[in-house]
Amino acid sequence: MARIIPIVSSSIRPSPSLTCSSFMFCNTCAPSCRFAYLATAAPQSHFFGVKASSKIRRGESRTIATGNMAQASTAATQESLFDWVKQDKRRMLHVVYRVGDLDRTIKFYTECLGMKLLRKRDIPEERYTNAFLGYGPEDSHFVIELTYNYGIDSYDIGAGFGHFGIAVEDVAKTVELIKAKGGKVNREPGPVKGGSTVIAFVEDPDGYKFELLERGPTPEPLCQVMLRVGDLDRSIIFYEKAFGMDLLSKRDNPEYKYTIAMMGYGSEDKNCVLELTYNYGITEYDKGNAYAQIAIGTDDVYKTAEAVKIFSGKVTRDPGPLPGINTKITACLDPDGWKTVFVDNIDFLKELE
Repeated sequence: MARIIPIVSSSIRPSPSLTCSSFMFCNTCAPSCRFAYLATAAPQSHFFGVKASSKIRRGESRTIATGNMAQASTAATQESLFDWVKQDKRRMLHVVYRVGDLDRTIKFYTECLGMKLLRKRDIPEERYTNAFLGYGPEDSHFVIELTYNYGIDSYDIGAGFGHFGIAVEDVAKTVELIKAKGGKVNREPGPVKGGSTVIAFVEDPDGYKFELLERGPTPEPLCQVMLRVGDLDRSIIFYEKAFGMDLLSKRDNPEYKYTIAMMGYGSEDKNCVLELTYNYGITEYDKGNAYAQIAIGTDDVYKTAEAVKIFSGKVTRDPGPLPGINTKITACLDPDGWKTVFVDNIDFLKELE
């Protein structure tokens, strides 16, 4: 994967301006407007004669027909790309974020959260180190990619990133272990508000929050990434169309003024999912500089980039191979500015060999 370059820390709160990445097309018929203006000044026959007036009407018809054909072509392209996206073999691969002390974080994740260190790579010429941790092999599990940039010991998490979710069989027992190891508990074990699932919140040494959810045995314990968005319906449509995700569930909680939507490529109990949260009345968030991106596997990064563009996303890195390792990727932003990197499925497996 490409190096994550640190950026200057931004202050937490309130909402900064949000870059709009929508692509809009105007179908206004300018020639008709000009002709209408002339008609108000004098009869058309005075300027063009009766035959000319007929030509104008035929010209307007051709303009309308051309516009309808263009719209039909765009709709057909969208439908074709959407069909391909839904059939593409996609899987959430890993989430990437920055930490200030790599060894300290690895120790916390392995001893307190039960993860395994899967691999580690140091790139001294680029002055950064990566560590991959999770609950199973990268070719079949969603994992964490930690990035340590030489000499930088802290980052701003911001207000937009929410938390990671981990499914455990006994929340209370896990919390006690975390306390014994000196970990920080933000919320003691207990039923979620308005429900019966037992949860707790803990915090890692860099301030990232983890929600512990009490569940039975699951093939994917690292089960959620929660991000806050400014327009939930807009985000749902984008992730369905451009990313091919399914809306797995949606829950509104008016008492606490928030709505959440679970998006993903499979059921919540067996796959990692994206939890999008909309807080009533808040349309923008400070994202800080700590959280980086999610990586998703695809069979074709070039078609993926086309789909992102046509469904109102912003491609920030054109599809193609990375220098040095030849893994093909493309990077994009969703309507709220959250970054995702799509990775060629075959190239990704070669990286793991």
